[in-house]
Amino acid sequence: MPATPELLCESAPWLRLAGLLPQWREIPLYRARLSPEILSPEAFAGLPFITKHELRENFPANFLPPEKNLESLLAQNAVELEYTSGTSDERTPVLFRRGWWDEQEARALRLNEFVAAALAENPATRRATLTPPVCNGRACPTVWASREQRMIGATVYLNLARIPFTLAEAELARMAQEILVWSPVFLDVDPVHAVWFALYCERHGLRFPSLQFILASYEFTSAVHRRILQRVFGVPVLNLYGSTEAGHLLMEDTHGKMVPSEATAYFELVNTDAGGVGELVVTSLSNELMPLIRYRTGDLMARREEVCGTNYILHGRARDALRAGDGRRVTTLEVDRCFENVAGIAHYELRQSADGACVLRFVPDVRGPAVEDISALAVRLAALLQLPETIAVESVPMVVPTHSGKFRLTVPAAG
Repeated sequence: MPATPELLCESAPWLRLAGLLPQWREIPLYRARLSPEILSPEAFAGLPFITKHELRENFPANFLPPEKNLESLLAQNAVELEYTSGTSDERTPVLFRRGWWDEQEARALRLNEFVAAALAENPATRRATLTPPVCNGRACPTVWASREQRMIGATVYLNLARIPFTLAEAELARMAQEILVWSPVFLDVDPVHAVWFALYCERHGLRFPSLQFILASYEFTSAVHRRILQRVFGVPVLNLYGSTEAGHLLMEDTHGKMVPSEATAYFELVNTDAGGVGELVVTSLSNELMPLIRYRTGDLMARREEVCGTNYILHGRARDALRAGDGRRVTTLEVDRCFENVAGIAHYELRQSADGACVLRFVPDVRGPAVEDISALAVRLAALLQLPETIAVESVPMVVPTHSGKFRLTVPAAG
């Protein structure tokens, strides 16, 4: 009997992965764990996870054979060496073939038909990037640089500040002027940095005629972030999910679904709860120099299977999950859904203490939220977390990021 379309779609990623396993057995780090031969998805799922500690340990000899010298490869301009931001662990080296980053990013972006059309119209599509200055050396300048130094290919990198809430008006004006001159087709942004810049643009009545869409990545995009960006710039705000070490893995399509880039990675969800939320584990399919085998991303996802397609729902970092009164895990997405109809908030942080009590601190958007909306929000959050008392709420001028420059919407007691 012929296979159904669903089974054919499910088997294709595994067949790609199985074809790579023999060459991965030649990589020093994987020789032992890939012996004996892995012959089925079930056997593959029994392999241990790879961690950032193992990626760092004995690098680059853990990936490169003795006859390949990293210094020589770098001198030949054959490879790129980058480092992760260090948000949840020490900064980790990442090695890939020169050109790989752009290739896998382009592959992910084209999963959205609207974006694919914009890129096809102009392959050298200009972008302006607004991110934490401490993420990786390729995408985020970490020291002061002139505009000319921040113009690389079709990209201009805008900001050099770790905390956007401290930016002077002159610095925000400089960024706006650079966008006007550059005329990018899209903004590539960290949502918190972009929101603060958007509010400046709104105060001054600034719009950018060349903009067609905004890519939001680097950290969880809240409903409050998306609302402001769409209001100010009047273009679609699209989520792009990935990491320095694994590449771009998921892209929001024109229907609002997060679809996987299956040519880039093999996807698994592990330790799923009763609601189907589990931790995303990926295996590289396109980075031949430093493939990751069963790498725990640290992000929580739910997966919805459809005919020949999969929709992933990002729930936030596992380490950012809170605990309800009955011990149930409460994800960042579940918390953020409580904010969907609350206007007047630019950014927030919900922090939980060891006894389960929570404090909500928010940065106001212009005049801030209505008193009755905040009261209703506190009630919803308390109900979600099954707290016996209401949640304390504070309006603050800023929220401080982690040492990597990224922000956390939810912070558990252990965090």
